[in-house]
Amino acid sequence: MTGSWTPEDAALVLRRPTTADDKYSRGVLGVRTGSTAYPGAAVLGVEAAWRTGLGMVRYLGPERPTDLVLARRPETVTVPGRVQAWLIGSGTDADERSDAETAALRSVLSGPHPVVVDAGALDLAVGAPAPRIVTPHAREHARLRATLGLDDVVDDGDPASEDGRVDAARQTAAALGATVVLKGAATVVARPDGWAVLVETGTPWLATAGTGDVLGGVIGALVATAAAVEPGADTIDLGAIAATGAWLHGRAATLAAARIGPRGGPITALDVAEALPLAVAEALSPS
Repeated sequence: MTGSWTPEDAALVLRRPTTADDKYSRGVLGVRTGSTAYPGAAVLGVEAAWRTGLGMVRYLGPERPTDLVLARRPETVTVPGRVQAWLIGSGTDADERSDAETAALRSVLSGPHPVVVDAGALDLAVGAPAPRIVTPHAREHARLRATLGLDDVVDDGDPASEDGRVDAARQTAAALGATVVLKGAATVVARPDGWAVLVETGTPWLATAGTGDVLGGVIGALVATAAAVEPGADTIDLGAIAATGAWLHGRAATLAAARIGPRGGPITALDVAEALPLAVAEALSPS
């Protein structure tokens, strides 16, 4: 039996800053995302991280996405330095990745800091020693399972197949030794120890380009914040953090769509990112 993540669960993960905090105690997220072909992924992930609430985003990427990130979020730091967690892979293609970038990503995945792994970096997550959260959609999940030697899974979007998706996510998490966020109308979050939850916030309006990049930024921000206050990465509950990130992402989408009318309406990924502060505030201050 798999439970559902609730606003109360999310509130237990979120951290309200205090007067004793500074930018480092609130978390520093390193981001290696985006590419010349897909620069917007970097903008969306960085925007989402800032909007979720943390002390600093340190973006390290190609020139074009760097320029766009700074145009949108000039507070972003774009030189190497201290980080407490990483977000990698969004808006990149493993087939187009340079040897130098592969080496840089492998270094991140071999380090002590927790890593959120998305899209074009998922192939490097297998066998990596760093604490990891992987965020595949159905097709990426199938490729990841093939790499791990696991059977394919039919994911047709039918709610009746949710038990199969949960079981598959559990298998993948156990084989990978990492937390899995299997994206979909209901998002499955599974840890290697077999714990799993469904996150069912959100709206069908969320099914649009770039929203996965936003999700990566949300989860990355939460991981960085947790890593800033915990004594070691092995003490952080990445499953609870990932589920809270998915909950915030879905709730922000619902809030953004509701601005259009009582039945919702079309939204973009950036709309979701911009609604994240409302979702965070709502979870921290329930009515």
